[in-house]
Amino acid sequence: MDARPILEQIVRGLSECRLDAVLVGNAAAALQGAPVTTLDFDFMYRESRTNVTKIKGFARWMDAVVFKPYYPASHLYRVVNEDRGIQVDFMPRIDGVRSYRGLRSRAAALDFSGYTLLVASLADVIASKKAAGRSRDRAVLGILMETLREKKSIPIRPPQGPRQEGK
Repeated sequence: MDARPILEQIVRGLSECRLDAVLVGNAAAALQGAPVTTLDFDFMYRESRTNVTKIKGFARWMDAVVFKPYYPASHLYRVVNEDRGIQVDFMPRIDGVRSYRGLRSRAAALDFSGYTLLVASLADVIASKKAAGRSRDRAVLGILMETLREKKSIPIRPPQGPRQEGK
């Protein structure tokens, strides 16, 4: 299954609802080149009443419902459209990440059909999974760390302009 059409719809919905959020977790790792899979999309957002309202608007835009599965212990909002098999989680805090502002400053901006998706750095995904310490997070840490090592070892060359003859 290719998740790109679903992710494009999610990114467009975030943009339409003006919800500033950063993709985290395995979906972010996969977009950073890690060979991992996931069935849901996790986002960190800045906690505010306005953003909670935007999450509810995003759910309406996605023709989905909003759940608070761990209420009141958590501030997680889960947006689900069962007909299309879409699950999007929004969290104001994630383990191993000190602030939304810091996470956002290190995120990569990827283009999805003209809409921008902010994707957490692989280093932040690894830090979060280490801090969470869950068995499912520990299971992918080796893969994520190897992917990060490989990305760091690839030299980045500046683009070269067209060759000019005789110079």
